[in-house]
Amino acid sequence: MDKQTAASSKQRFLGLEWLRFWLGLYIVIFHTLHTYSSIRDWSGYITDIGFFSTSAFFVLSGFLLAHVYLDDSTHMREPAKSFWIKRFSNLYPIHIGAVLLAMAISALVGYLAITEADAGASIRFVLYDVNDGSSLESIRHYMSNAELVLNIFLNVTLMHAWNPLYLTFNPVTWSISALFFFYLTFPWAAPRLLRVRSPLKAMAIVNALYLIPPILVIAFTDFGMPETGILHRNPLIRLPEFLAGILLCAFYRQRRQSGRLMSATAQLAALSFVALSIVVGIWLLRHQERAWYYLLHNGLLLPAQLTLIFVVAHWSPYSSPRMRRLAYRLGGASLPMFALHVPLFVIFTRVERVLEGEPSLCLTSIRQCMEAAGETSIWLYPVFLLFTVLFCVMFQETFVLRVRQWVQGKLLRPDRRST
Repeated sequence: MDKQTAASSKQRFLGLEWLRFWLGLYIVIFHTLHTYSSIRDWSGYITDIGFFSTSAFFVLSGFLLAHVYLDDSTHMREPAKSFWIKRFSNLYPIHIGAVLLAMAISALVGYLAITEADAGASIRFVLYDVNDGSSLESIRHYMSNAELVLNIFLNVTLMHAWNPLYLTFNPVTWSISALFFFYLTFPWAAPRLLRVRSPLKAMAIVNALYLIPPILVIAFTDFGMPETGILHRNPLIRLPEFLAGILLCAFYRQRRQSGRLMSATAQLAALSFVALSIVVGIWLLRHQERAWYYLLHNGLLLPAQLTLIFVVAHWSPYSSPRMRRLAYRLGGASLPMFALHVPLFVIFTRVERVLEGEPSLCLTSIRQCMEAAGETSIWLYPVFLLFTVLFCVMFQETFVLRVRQWVQGKLLRPDRRST
């Protein structure tokens, strides 16, 4: 059996495909639900801990890549170059498509100025990344020409997560920049981590190291910049999540080879731990000092994220071929959901406002039509979620996959093309 055949015949984690999808959907909810003023009193209980999803996604990426790309002797199934080309060809179309859409939407929204806040929309507009209670006005910033050129360069080269001051153009795509850095480290780190004899202890050490930066920030800073931005998205700071995912794969392999997989009772107990961690995390964020945000965001919830993925890796629900294909399609659309939901939400809500006003005025006067725009309604929010899912599935299958195939066709030998 050749390496390509061996990789394709490896265990498929159907449960993790569903988890990928739900993590992506929760990120959409995290960034959008709180904008509805009618539910703001309680929506925070749902959205405050949305960063759990991003961290879990980084862990899951490490787990799945280690499972797919390393053989039973912990060696890479293919050269590092082909691995990097495959990962790049999967990430870059999503990133560039999302950034171009976001830039176009920002310019259009600023021109139409449907709401008072829209009047300031621009590709130059950013918010300084702080967590010190500063007013919105004090952290507003418009990039200079030099800043604009620099940040376009950073986005084109997938280095924008390294900017600690503010997020640009499409704020959520910093996660793609971080993922690309993780992928660069994978061929060197993954084989070594999978050879660790005690992956559980190694995960504990990685978790402890991950907690050092937020502890230092709490002890020595005032929660301003650049420390907030560094903790939030710096790829080197967030790398332990990805590495912990690789170690989790090593732990899963050891348990599976020895026949010591989790019983139903153990899975229930583990999920109870995850649920309790989330509930306590939400309570700390809403009722305790601001310092808890840094700890929860950077490491304190990592055991719960590892536990969740380990439990779901055991799930292989019986389903028809159609349901299995649906799981893979929705799981495959999770990263586009991460990247595209912000500009899609802007489009959806602005169209909704126009339709709630006097849309017929758009035939005679765009300005009067915009001034007559109505309000958004929480009752249409499920429509937005469905629209986002469907759009991202189509985006993945009609754009990303085709570009990926084209890039791999140009840069890889025929026997290396896939995944």
